Amino acid sequence: MFTKADKNKARKKRHLRIRKRVLGSAVRPRLNVFRSSKHIYAQLIDDVTGATLASASSLDKELGLKSGSNKEAAAAVGSLIAKRAQDKGVTEVVFDRGGYLYHGRVQALAEAAREAGLQF
Repeated sequence: MFTKADKNKARKKRHLRIRKRVLGSAVRPRLNVFRSSKHIYAQLIDDVTGATLASASSLDKELGLKSGSNKEAAAAVGSLIAKRAQDKGVTEVVFDRGGYLYHGRVQALAEAAREAGLQF
């Protein structure tokens, strides 16, 4: 059986493999996803300057979520990050799933961001 530390170590290795190919710019920033056991976070990152352009998480007060660890919370965060991206003038992003499987909460966040207008 794998421990939680082993699973996270493997996820970080997968994330590094992904990051070799995925690069965000000011025109097309990287939409990074981090999933903890209780919450989900998303950031738009310009890797050229190393700046975070926008961020959203299930902790944001304006979402008013009871639980941050379900698909509904992930979908709310996805639509919020898309809204904040459009406020900054960003319509196209590069999706960085952070080493997680494209399934469950990560998939819900990505699909909600697409429905709200982000293209990736």
